[in-house]
Amino acid sequence: MLEITNLDVFYGKIHALRAVSLNVRQGEIVSLIGGNGAGKTTLLCAISGLIRASAGSISFAGADITRRAPERIVQDGCSHVPEGRLVFSPLSVADNLRLGAYGRSGPDARESAAEDLERILEMFPVLRERRRQAAGTLSGGEQQMLSIGRALMARPRMLLLDEPGMGLAPLVTREIFRHIVTLRDSLGLTVLLVEQNARRALKIADRGYVLETGRVTLTGQSRDLLANRDVQRAYLGRDIDV
Repeated sequence: MLEITNLDVFYGKIHALRAVSLNVRQGEIVSLIGGNGAGKTTLLCAISGLIRASAGSISFAGADITRRAPERIVQDGCSHVPEGRLVFSPLSVADNLRLGAYGRSGPDARESAAEDLERILEMFPVLRERRRQAAGTLSGGEQQMLSIGRALMARPRMLLLDEPGMGLAPLVTREIFRHIVTLRDSLGLTVLLVEQNARRALKIADRGYVLETGRVTLTGQSRDLLANRDVQRAYLGRDIDV
């Protein structure tokens, strides 16, 4: 589904990503872990076209998207749920969700968007209760559900999730991560997950990559990374059941 080869990204003179290579197979949850400043968010932004790579390539579903515009990448089936949620605060929950379908076209676009809106409200019942409420008045967990729902309105084949548990209480985080597993198991979505809490991420992932100062330093099955002493010392914090 996703193939990244020798990707380099710069912020001015700062070399943020250095020859990063990774792949995500269809139907997998793959976790990308690493400390603050490791380049995790930069990598997701490069995949979604928000940041341009200076070298290397990004292939999605067999097509080269390295230089493709962000809106085209969404239309191709890759949706990005950004760090910090970034909902449109003054707009209602329902309008935030409808905006996720802005790139659709065709005679049935409006009807299919309405059907998908209903499915997402069924998936996240709290959003149905709040559908007329301004998005900025939601709790952090509710905003995260809204951000995921907005991405789903584009009918993606793959989700890029950036810190979905950031700033949320453990019980809310557990619910969010259960939804992520459901999206993979029920809808067949492929997920590339960035999460600061490595244990939390690896417990729901099939495989993982460790990113340090812009380089991939370790990769493997999630169970192997969870048992790796170096990973344990550097990244594994308090356990949270999911």
